[in-house]
Parts: sequence; structure tokens; C-alpha cells
Amino acid sequence: MFDAVKVKDACVLWIREFFEKNGKGCNAVLGISGGKDSSVAAALCVEALGKDRVIGVLMPSGVQHDIDMAYLLVNHLGIKHYEINIKGAVDAIKESIGKELELSVQSNTNLPPRIRMSTLYAVSQSVNGRVVNTCNLSEDWVGYSTRYGDAAGDFSPMSLLTVQEVKEIGRVLGLPDVLVDKVPIDGLQGKTDEDNLGFTYAVLDRYIRTGEIDDPATKERIDYLHRINQFKLQLMPVFDPGI
Repeated sequence: MFDAVKVKDACVLWIREFFEKNGKGCNAVLGISGGKDSSVAAALCVEALGKDRVIGVLMPSGVQHDIDMAYLLVNHLGIKHYEINIKGAVDAIKESIGKELELSVQSNTNLPPRIRMSTLYAVSQSVNGRVVNTCNLSEDWVGYSTRYGDAAGDFSPMSLLTVQEVKEIGRVLGLPDVLVDKVPIDGLQGKTDEDNLGFTYAVLDRYIRTGEIDDPATKERIDYLHRINQFKLQLMPVFDPGI
């Protein structure tokens, strides 16, 4: 059985130790979407460092229909926050590249997350910060993240926790249910994560932790996504000249 209290307490201590070694006195800076991952990551950092050392950055691309959830979180935690709209930057880059070549669908999808990460690091370096990676094991397992976008960061408190486990920790942390249970969406295309993936996180999480799955076709798809996205979880290959 998953012991959410035990894991939460251990994660809080781990965050404190990270900052002692890699940024004593620094702030934790993270993107705030209003979903469970950014909510739980922010709450963990608040418990570990205190609310005065946690800074949230809201980064809509134009109009974000659920930005009220992001504000609900930062107000609930009482943390300092900034809203920085990235639409102008995204549009400018697309326009500039478009003069030379046609962007692929995947490039259009991945550009905003990478602009968001650049924005986070710009804020972080301006406020004596360390960037929090908010990915979880379930997303990473099937490559549902953007390399050098939301997959980047200076430390990652939840990369070895499944979606269901993150939710349990969120409840232990006393987060509002509406944030913990909010249907995860990509925030860019208006689709839910599960629409994009083609299976539910509950099915994926069970398969990750137990190896059990009922539908062979779903197992095949999960295994395929896991296999082709392994490079996202590895360090960049480096040539060794043997010198």
C-alpha cells in the first residue's frame, strides 16, 4: 500500500536537503497551471521551505480558460506569483520561422512549453531561484512531456510518483479537491491528457506498479510509447574520443 504521509514527509526533507546543497537560501520557482502536478509541487516546496521562498509563475498563451484554478492555488498557499503571457513571444517566433520554413504540427505543439521553460529560467535567475520540475512518473513513462520544456528543471520531487500517488499526496497536503481532481489538460490544445494518450492514467498507473493490464492493445501502445521516448529520460549522448 502507498503511504502518502510517509512519502510526503520524506519528499519534504529531500527538498530541504537539495536546497542546502544546491542553493542555500534560494527560492523555488515553478510554473503554475492549476493542475494537480504544479499544485502538489508548490505545496511540497511551501512545506519544505516556507511560503516566502516559493514563487509561482502563471504563463498563459493568450486566454487560458482555467487560469482561475492557478490563482486559486497561489492564493491558497499564499505564495508570491507573477503572470507572464507568452503569446507574443510564441507568435513572434512562429512568424519569424514561418518566413523560412513551415513548422510541423509537433513543433507548433512543443514551442509554447519551451518558451514557458525559458521564461521560468529567466524569472528564476532574476529572483535567486531554482526551477522545480513538475513532471510525474506516469507522464514520463510514456513520454508525455516536452524535452527542454516542462521536462526540464533543477530538481524533480515527483518524477518517481504516479498520477494516483501524486493525488494522494495532494490530499495529505490539504489542497482543495478541485485542484487535486482537476482533469489534466495540456493547456495548449484544449485536449485532456487522456484524450491525447488514448488511455487513462488509472490504467497506466496500475500497469506501471503491478504489470497488470486488461487490454492487449492498450498494453502494446503503452509499451511502444515507453520504448520510443526513453531518450527523453537519459542524458544527452556524448562522444568519448578515448583520450
